[in-house]
Amino acid sequence: MTTPYKRLDKDQAAVLLVDHQAGLLSLVRDFDPDKFKNNVLALGALAKYFRLPTILTTSFENGPNGPIVPELKEMFPDAPFIPRPGQINAWDNEEFVAAIRATGKKQLIIAGVVTEVCVAFPALSAIEAGFEVFVVTDASGTFNDVTRHSAWDRMSSAGVQLMSWFAVACELHRDWRNDVEGLGALFSAHVPDYRNLITSFSTLTQTR
Repeated sequence: MTTPYKRLDKDQAAVLLVDHQAGLLSLVRDFDPDKFKNNVLALGALAKYFRLPTILTTSFENGPNGPIVPELKEMFPDAPFIPRPGQINAWDNEEFVAAIRATGKKQLIIAGVVTEVCVAFPALSAIEAGFEVFVVTDASGTFNDVTRHSAWDRMSSAGVQLMSWFAVACELHRDWRNDVEGLGALFSAHVPDYRNLITSFSTLTQTR
């Protein structure tokens, strides 16, 4: 059984950043630490670019999981922030679910640490609750490739769509004629090779 293509719509989507915490980030081994943090911040940047409602949550941050990554809190100073006192599955926290429902959006873009728990549990719960769910694979990290792929298999078999942050941005944007410079600047800030492409494009357009 295959899941029909459900296209992301910037008017219908919200972003959930789950447990990107200082302690938990130290557990991520399926990505290079710097590249992983870049991917997480890129997802945050595209959420701001497309003006998507964004919700932040942490789990047991007074314990070993640690506080949220400060760059995310700075990026979204006015976003709902739910520090869960203990619930492992964020969907078990009533305040978190209420914040999601308050957005009025039916599509949820989810990323977090670790993939098979902090991402998979709320993703599967959201599917069960009738939402369309898109997990950002390269902004979600875990211990190793084995646990990552088992989590991906579990989620995809339930109807979760797995995407990279770059694919999310492109699907939301739909058409380059909507804006070249803004999205190009976002890509350039997080993809070094894309910066070369935009530099070349800018040089050509300036000489015409």
